[in-house]
Amino acid sequence: MSQPHRDQSLSGRLAESRGSASDALSRWSPVMNRRHDIDALRALAFGLLILYHAAMLYVAPVSDWGFHLKSTHLAEWLQYPMLFLNRWRMELLFLISGLAVHFLRGKTGLPGLAWKRTVRLLLPLVFGMLVVIPIQPYVQGLAEHGIESGFLAFLPHYWTHGYRDYGLTWNHLWYLPYLWLYTMGLLALLPVFESAPGKRFCASMRQLRGTPLLLLPALPLFVIGFVLRHRFPETHALVGDWYAHALYATCFLYGYLLGTDTGLWSELARLRRFSLTLALSCFALYLFLDKFGPDLLGGKPPTLAQALIAKATIDGLRYLYCWTAIAAVLGWGHALLNRPFRWLPYAREAVYPWYVLHQSLLLLVAWWIMQMHLGPVMEPLLVVFGTIGGCALLHECVIRRTRWLRPLFGLDASPNHRGTSQALLRPADDIA
Repeated sequence: MSQPHRDQSLSGRLAESRGSASDALSRWSPVMNRRHDIDALRALAFGLLILYHAAMLYVAPVSDWGFHLKSTHLAEWLQYPMLFLNRWRMELLFLISGLAVHFLRGKTGLPGLAWKRTVRLLLPLVFGMLVVIPIQPYVQGLAEHGIESGFLAFLPHYWTHGYRDYGLTWNHLWYLPYLWLYTMGLLALLPVFESAPGKRFCASMRQLRGTPLLLLPALPLFVIGFVLRHRFPETHALVGDWYAHALYATCFLYGYLLGTDTGLWSELARLRRFSLTLALSCFALYLFLDKFGPDLLGGKPPTLAQALIAKATIDGLRYLYCWTAIAAVLGWGHALLNRPFRWLPYAREAVYPWYVLHQSLLLLVAWWIMQMHLGPVMEPLLVVFGTIGGCALLHECVIRRTRWLRPLFGLDASPNHRGTSQALLRPADDIA
């Protein structure tokens, strides 16, 4: 099939969806001063972390899905929904974080923005590493029979690396130092982006429409994965984590470039059905080739050329799925979530404390419930609801009502009493 014919076919399919997006777009203020959809997507994406990390307790095989604690009720089928989310969930969060910098830049100077982001990101990181995270290596040590002392006796050893395998760490809070690093890097480059050539470059990126919008942003992700993923596997150690840095920093930059461009958001909403279809197709083909690809050669060892072609094909599907899934989430989110839901102001504030707390509570609740041997249905249900209940209770009854605790969990020292409309004038900057 020739390239012109393929483009014409895709363009025709994309054009069919144009009218269906008009109603959703009519609700969107052209001034772009209220981004309820970004706030909602951010809250839902971080909320999904609880389910994802809860599933890590039960997904098999353990060699591919290692976690701090594993249940005796393991299920291999869980790896498929986990893969479905795993290929784009963190990329989406970093993109939303880049969006937040774009919004904040419009009202804050560079030094003030750098200081605000430093305090908002690193203060909860340090507090979390010292106070919240220790529960995780403690539970892991108990499960692995590497620790026998009580939690209070364990803490000094954790802080000083007295236990070699259970020392000071940031575990799930790795997102915060990575986000801080990309934010500082972007702020250092803003004079370049805000120069005349930089503005022309940004404007050209925001002119992407139709098929190019769904294909071209996936190309840098593919190159990054093809070149770096196997050479530098993701570690979350900050230093030497080159694949993760290249991938997440690129998505962070995409978010900043996406910004508030009305035409680009309109196009994402218009393309939402096609981007979802393309994403699901890429994921299905990716799974098929990843699982059955070697069988297509009839059991023969591949030549170097065949191995490179297979790797390029699988990686191409993986990163095309990543980007089209993100485009679908943004498009559907804008069409369905860009309205002032009553739950949104509360969720906007709760996201950061819940993020800091959830994995420590998850492991603590799971360790306790696993001792009861309740079976493969009741156990995970109680783990999930226990974690959600613990996050809600600590946030509502302790964190949001204690002035000195609020900044340690990424919140302003004083609650916002300006009302719903003022709280939703821009996307939340608490963690994104």
